[in-house]
Amino acid sequence: MSRWGYSDYFEPSRPRAVKGGIKAQSKRGTFGESWWARRWIAVLESFHIGSRLERGRSYARRGQVVSIDIDKGAVKAKVQGSRPTPYTVTILFKTLTATNWQKLAQALSGQALFVAKLLAGEMPQNIEQVFTAVNLSLFPVKLQDLTTECSCPDWSNPCKHIAAVYYLLGEEFDRDPFLLFLLRGISRDELVKQLGSIDTSQRHDNLPVRQDPSSVSPALVTATASEPLPRETASFWRGTDLPKDVCGEVLIPPVSAALPKRLGNFPFWRGSERLLDVLEPLYRQASQRGLEVFLEELGKESYDK
Repeated sequence: MSRWGYSDYFEPSRPRAVKGGIKAQSKRGTFGESWWARRWIAVLESFHIGSRLERGRSYARRGQVVSIDIDKGAVKAKVQGSRPTPYTVTILFKTLTATNWQKLAQALSGQALFVAKLLAGEMPQNIEQVFTAVNLSLFPVKLQDLTTECSCPDWSNPCKHIAAVYYLLGEEFDRDPFLLFLLRGISRDELVKQLGSIDTSQRHDNLPVRQDPSSVSPALVTATASEPLPRETASFWRGTDLPKDVCGEVLIPPVSAALPKRLGNFPFWRGSERLLDVLEPLYRQASQRGLEVFLEELGKESYDK
């Protein structure tokens, strides 16, 4: 039954095709690769909205979502349905107060591993335990923690358009877990600043303390001094001859497109193919060609000598 008491059924309609819409990276199966993204999807699926979940997945994969804007405690989106004008989707989150975030920062600062992972852009596996310890929650725990609206004529809430945005948010959390904090009321920079402002004398962990440069022993500075400069000016500017093996062993990287992979997916990708799927073969071809050019030049240099 819907929220108005009517039967949970709405006449299926064919959505209008969208050019350049946001497309899910997942082509089949489940959404989300990280535990926090899967946890978010589990929250959506716990709402028991029936066939609208399946249609929401279809909308997300077809690129029916035109735009998504994320701000503190709110998500605004446009989703193209069967009517000419895209529907407006709004998802409002129950944000945590500044006092609550201070309590969380204090609790998190006592966990060296948690702080290290957060600063590295990763969500610690057991971070929900820290929230629970101070009587808070990172994820919505009940439907009332979210306020969702859609301008479509479907009386059910969440509808398929809201569900499509939910699924795309889950994939975006994979790329940037700090968006979860933003939706609860704090940005990444603000959280990192709070963690850094905690008085280290009150901590009971093994976090390293940054040493005051003025307290470094002069003997240590002398022991680590660099080698003396050459006396002749010409020798200084010309430098020494490079060793023959300066480049070491030149090989094709074992992992193709390592840097783009480390950067992660492109935010709300709109292409028909995954960006990394397109870049990876190009990187492999460039590596092979680069190695061939290098060996050719090395061979010419040996021949000239």
